[in-house]
Amino acid sequence: MLTTVPDAVVAQKLAEQALAARLAACVSRQGPVHSSYHWQGQVESADEIQLLFKTSVARAPELEQFIQSHHPYDTPEILSWQATASAAYGQWVITETQRPVHV
Repeated sequence: MLTTVPDAVVAQKLAEQALAARLAACVSRQGPVHSSYHWQGQVESADEIQLLFKTSVARAPELEQFIQSHHPYDTPEILSWQATASAAYGQWVITETQRPVHV
C-alpha cells in the first residue's frame, strides 16, 4: 500500500504507528518526490515523502482505514495492489502482521 505525506516527521510517525499496530511488516520511505496534481480547481505541486507499506491481504483493509484516519491530508493518496512475493518473504509478512493471541 502506498501513500504520500508532507514531510519526514509525519512519515516517521505514520510508519512507527503502523508497525507498532502490526498493520505492516515493513514500511519503506521513498523520497522526497515532487508531485503535481489537480486540487480544488488548480494545478498544485509539492515535495512529499512516499511511504510503501508491506502488509498482508488480511490486514490491508485495516491499514487503509488507519492511514485514512491518521493522515494529515483531507484526501490522502492511498493506493493498494496485490503483489506476488517469494514464499519466504510472503510468509514473513503474514507472520509479522498477525496480532498476538491473548488467552
